[in-house]
Amino acid sequence: MALGTACSAERPPQAAGSGNSALSPAAPTAVRPPAANAVFDYQLGGAYPPPAGVRAVSRDRTAQPAPGRYNVCYVNAFQAQPDDGSWEDDHPELLLRDEHGDPVIDEDWDEPLLDISTSAKRADLMEIVGPWIDGCAKAGYDAVEPDNLDSYERSDGKLTAGHAAAFARLLARRAHQRHLAIAQKNTTGLLPQHGRIGFDFAVVEECTRYKECTDFAAAYANRVFVIEYRKQDFTAACRAWGEKLSLTLRDREVRPAGAMGSLRRYC
Repeated sequence: MALGTACSAERPPQAAGSGNSALSPAAPTAVRPPAANAVFDYQLGGAYPPPAGVRAVSRDRTAQPAPGRYNVCYVNAFQAQPDDGSWEDDHPELLLRDEHGDPVIDEDWDEPLLDISTSAKRADLMEIVGPWIDGCAKAGYDAVEPDNLDSYERSDGKLTAGHAAAFARLLARRAHQRHLAIAQKNTTGLLPQHGRIGFDFAVVEECTRYKECTDFAAAYANRVFVIEYRKQDFTAACRAWGEKLSLTLRDREVRPAGAMGSLRRYC
C-alpha cells in the first residue's frame, strides 16, 4: 500500500533548532525526557548517521550515542539475548525455569526470560543490569529504554505484572540516579502504574495496529516514540497522530541504512 503524502521516505522534515532540541523545556534539570513529536530514528539493528532532521535516536547500549541528538539507550532488561550464553554459565539461577528446570523461552525471539519473581532475585539482577544503565549514562545517553517489560505475559504464569512493576521501579530509580530519563516499552497493562514506577516517556511498537496509541499519548502527554512495521498502520498513524507523536516506519529486523531490506520512513 502506498504511503500517504504526510509521510516522507528516508529523509524527514528538518526540525527547528540544533543540538538537543528534542528536549522538553518543562523537563526537570536532572532528568530530561524528550519533547513530543521529535522526529525519531530506531537504530537497534546497527548504528548509522541519522538523516537530517532526526532529533532523537534509539541505539543498543553497545553503540555510541549520535552527536547532537536526544539519545535513547536500549537495554534488554527482562530477557537474555539469544546468543548470550553467559547467563546459563555464570548466573543460571537468574533464568526463569519451567517445571522441568529448563529456561522459559520467548519463542518469537528465542530469548530466555529473566527471573524477576522475588525481591532477592531482582536485587541480584540489578547487580548486572544496573551497570548497563550506568554505562549508558557514562557514554552520554539521555535516556534508557528497558525492553521486554511485558515478559510476564510469556512466562506461563510464573511471573506477574506486579513482578514486572517491582523490577521496573528499580530500573527507574537507577536511571534517575544517573540523570537518565526512562521509557516504558509497550505493555498497556502497566500504564496505570507508570507514574508510580517512574517512567518518563514511552517507546511503543505497533500501537496503531493494536489500537493503543491513545492510551500512551494520554499517559505521557504525547511524549511517545511509535514504531510501526506495516505500511498500512504507518499511513493510518500519520493521518491520526502525525502532528502529535513521533512516528517511524521500520523493517522488523531494524536493519541499518544501506542494508538489504532496510526500511525507514517518518511522518
